[in-house]
Amino acid sequence: MTRRYSAEPDDPVAFTSRWQQFYSRWARPYDLAVRWLPLWRTWLGQALPEIAGPRVLEVSVGTGWLLTRYAGRHDTHGVDLSEAMVRTARHHLARAGLTADLQVADVEHLPYADGTFDTVLTTMAFSGYPDGRTAMAELLRVLRPDGRLIVIDINYPGDGNRIGTLLVNAWRRSGDLIRDINSLLGEFGIDVTDREIGGFGSVHLYLASRRAATPPPTARQ
Repeated sequence: MTRRYSAEPDDPVAFTSRWQQFYSRWARPYDLAVRWLPLWRTWLGQALPEIAGPRVLEVSVGTGWLLTRYAGRHDTHGVDLSEAMVRTARHHLARAGLTADLQVADVEHLPYADGTFDTVLTTMAFSGYPDGRTAMAELLRVLRPDGRLIVIDINYPGDGNRIGTLLVNAWRRSGDLIRDINSLLGEFGIDVTDREIGGFGSVHLYLASRRAATPPPTARQ
């Protein structure tokens, strides 16, 4: 079956606003879904063994399910565009007796200096960013040289199996932007390991590192 990667939206502001309104309105049901759907937890949990401190940034923390699994072991920071999501994540951290520095922020304008974090991760969120290149540049910018980037998101199965491909196309029709993460990282000169972790090959875990000799990337590189 043919791979059909998404074009960037003509109106990124409207695209972002639509998703922000959706997640703000459905923060509570989303929280319940993440916490009670075994497959979703299994997918997100694949990031945990790959996280290395001491300083960790999670971008698009959602309601904080993954955050509460590692915040006690690292100097943990997180951002999300939705104030409702950040508020819910803070609530879950407090209930677990954990702390993290959480902020409402845009992935395209992360409020951190170059090379701040040892690990930067984002899970099941990259397909909701309006400009993939700018988002990736920011994720890499705040990553220290030789630090670790972890991305979990949707992409086509390597073997092209029908079920996995149909699942990806269903995500795309729902409004998510399906991108070739391997090629996108390659544009920045970043080597990446791509591992299929579920959904008949439609859910991928990407591990990448910015080489020490490579300067922080920019969106217009």
